[in-house]
Amino acid sequence: MTFKQIKENKFFKFITNKYVIFLLVFIVWMTFFDENSFLNHRELNKEIEKLEDANNYYKDQISTDNKIIENLNDPDSLEKYAREEYKMKKENEDIFIIAYDTVEKE
Repeated sequence: MTFKQIKENKFFKFITNKYVIFLLVFIVWMTFFDENSFLNHRELNKEIEKLEDANNYYKDQISTDNKIIENLNDPDSLEKYAREEYKMKKENEDIFIIAYDTVEKE
C-alpha cells in the first residue's frame, strides 16, 4: 500500500479528522492526567467502600455492646460477667483457671 492509498482509506480519514483527534486527546487526558481523573475516582471509591465497611462494623459493635450493657443491669448477670471476663472472686473463694494447650502434639 502506498501512502496515497492509505490517505484515501475511510478509516484513516476518520481518525485524522481534527475533531476525532481532539476527542481522543480529551478522553486520554480526562482518564489519566486530570486532577479528577478516572483513576483518582476509582481510588476514592475504594476508600469510601472501606470507610463504609468500617462504619457498618462499628455500628454492629455498638449494638452488641448496648445489648451487653442492658444485660449488665441485672446484678446476677453483672456478677457472672465480672467473674468470667475479669476473673473476680468473692472473699474466701479460690479460682482455678484451666488453660487449654493449643499446640498440636505429634
